[in-house]
Amino acid sequence: MSTRQVELPKKYHQAIVKWSERFLPDYDFLIENWDRFFPRDPEFRLCAYRELGMCTKIECGDMEGKPKFDEAGKMHPKQAGHLLGAIRAQASTEFGSIQQHQLTLARAQDEEEQVWILRMMAEELRHGYQMIHLMLEDDWSAVSDHSEDDMVEQILSMRTGSHILGAFNIDFDSFVDNVTFCALIDRVGKFQLAMQKVSSYQPMAESMPQMLREEAFHLAAGVVPLRRYMEKAAQGSFCVSTSDIQKAFNKWFPRGLEMFGDERGGGTNVRFGLKPMKNAEAQQAYIEEVEKVVRDLNVRFVRARLPELSPAEAQGVLEQLLTDHGAVRGISHEDLVHMPDSGFFRRRGVPAFELIGWDGESFAELDDYLAHLSRHLPDAYRAGRDFSQYVEALTRVHSGETTAAEASQEMPVLTRVGGVCPCSKSVRWVAGNGSNGADDRGSADGVPASTL
Repeated sequence: MSTRQVELPKKYHQAIVKWSERFLPDYDFLIENWDRFFPRDPEFRLCAYRELGMCTKIECGDMEGKPKFDEAGKMHPKQAGHLLGAIRAQASTEFGSIQQHQLTLARAQDEEEQVWILRMMAEELRHGYQMIHLMLEDDWSAVSDHSEDDMVEQILSMRTGSHILGAFNIDFDSFVDNVTFCALIDRVGKFQLAMQKVSSYQPMAESMPQMLREEAFHLAAGVVPLRRYMEKAAQGSFCVSTSDIQKAFNKWFPRGLEMFGDERGGGTNVRFGLKPMKNAEAQQAYIEEVEKVVRDLNVRFVRARLPELSPAEAQGVLEQLLTDHGAVRGISHEDLVHMPDSGFFRRRGVPAFELIGWDGESFAELDDYLAHLSRHLPDAYRAGRDFSQYVEALTRVHSGETTAAEASQEMPVLTRVGGVCPCSKSVRWVAGNGSNGADDRGSADGVPASTL
């Protein structure tokens, strides 16, 4: 297959470049040093890629076997509206990720790992560019009252705290967040992109292959440093401990699960042919994949601590530790990294605001649960805005002031007040109070419906 490269109209291209000057100031450094750090990889280009020669028949849902849609106007309005919500949410995540990573990019201990994250940020910029390409190339007026300028302006003016999906509204506290986010949250992105590769909307399907190729690097930018951290921790390093990694997993894994949407939903995506799996099915596949990542990290810890063991012997030691929860040859069960329970620290989906502990235990008293969270989450994170808002919502739910469903829907409002984008004619959006009606519960695409 071959790809077609497309550049946005000049004013929109320049708007994204201007955005990158603020939130990705090291972009020029990356481009100038690309061959130094990535000599075997094609030169980076800020453009949209469309894969040619892909399947033209709808691959799942009620219209399976029929020709895919090449224009939004040919789709049922509900189908097109659902799709536009997915594109908008996807664009928000790409730009939101860059804003988060920039907070702690300079805190990397290793230059190579720092440049890996920088490359990932540049590719996320291109992914956002790709989604804006989809918004601009087609006519969405039948399902949206916003002009092209307004749609682009809204995306480029979102800030951490006002993005559509919750995982992109959380500040990073250290470089451990950078790599754990890549290993866990970008992995959700890989699942979403793989599902959207079969989209009944041909332009979306054609946008996915290049994004998936780039996403594979993003996962490596997370997993490889985590492997190094585990090996160093096993050898007694005081820089990053397995406890640090565990708490980072506890912070991000619940948010990753919520990105798939409410476990009861996703049927509309399947019926419309936009994705081949419902939310619960995709979420379970994600859990199984993360379990493999955790096991790999633990095997590397065992082998680094006991280098005389063969791979099979190291696997045997790990199995004994996981079965007995004791100690083997100087390694204890507590030295390892473990999967948090899928109901732990959730604010969306079936377990939202339930008092479920890290190991799946239940709590009767709110204070006991908050004390439990304080032991299992990073100190710097607990001192921040996101955790404070969670505690406030959790308290109101368990005092009867609000329901879990109502608390799950609370999101910042975006308000038009002035302008930063060349295409906006001096209009911008800022975060306010209240709910914007968009949440993660429907199908991880910003569609506000809990059981679609």
